[in-house]
Amino acid sequence: AHEAGIPVIAYDRLIPNAGVDLHVAFDAVEIGRAQARWLAAHLAKGRATKLVRIHGAKTDHNSHLVKQGQDEVLAPLFKSGAVKTLHEDWADNWKPENAKKIMNAALTNHGNGLDAVLAANDGTAGGAIQALLEEGLAGKVLVLGQDAELAACQRVARGTQSMTIYKPLKLEAATAAAAAVKLARRQVVVAKQEVADPLGPVPAILMDVTAVDKSNLMDTVVKDGFHPKEAVFGK
Repeated sequence: AHEAGIPVIAYDRLIPNAGVDLHVAFDAVEIGRAQARWLAAHLAKGRATKLVRIHGAKTDHNSHLVKQGQDEVLAPLFKSGAVKTLHEDWADNWKPENAKKIMNAALTNHGNGLDAVLAANDGTAGGAIQALLEEGLAGKVLVLGQDAELAACQRVARGTQSMTIYKPLKLEAATAAAAAVKLARRQVVVAKQEVADPLGPVPAILMDVTAVDKSNLMDTVVKDGFHPKEAVFGK
C-alpha cells in the first residue's frame, strides 16, 4: 500500500513492524488498568485475595497491552501481599475452552479457595465460569472480563460474572471511517496520542472505556442501545 502511496490505518489492533500511518482503537492498556482498578476496589477485607489470571492469545498484540495495564495497577498490591496470583496462563486463540482448561488446572492445583479470576475478555471469562459452575463456585468468585458481550452482560445481571468493560463500537467505527476519508483526501488527521512500535511511534486515536457491573448496566450498555434491556435481564 505504501509503495502505491496509500495510507494505512490499523483498526482495533496495531499491526506491529508495518509502519502504519494511524492506529484507531480503544486503549488496550487502559482496559487492563480499568479491570485491575475494579478488582482493587473489591478486594477481600483483612486477607490476601487469591487470584487466577487468564490472559488472551500470546500471539495477539492486544493481549500483552491489556496485561501491561493490569500489571501497572496490580504491582503495588502484589508487593504488599494484598493480592497473590495462584495460577496464570495464556488462552490460545482466545478460545473459551482453553480458558476453561486453565481454570480447571487452577482448581485442581489450588482447590476451591480462590477469590477472583482476571480474564482477558468475556469469552475467556465465560470459559472460566463454566469451570466454576461445575464446582458449584459460580457467583462465589469474582470474575472479570471485557467487551460487554451480550452473554457476559447476562452473566453480570445474574451474578456469575462480576464485571466487564464496555467499548462503544459505533464510536470506534465512526472515528476510523472519518479518519479514512480525511487520509484519502490527504487532509490532516488530529491524533493526540501515539503507540510504541519497533519501527517508531505510530500516531493513534485511542478511545476511553467504561467498567460495567450490575450497578451501571442500565446506564451504559442498555442506555446506549448496545444491548436491549430485555436481552440482558430477560422479560
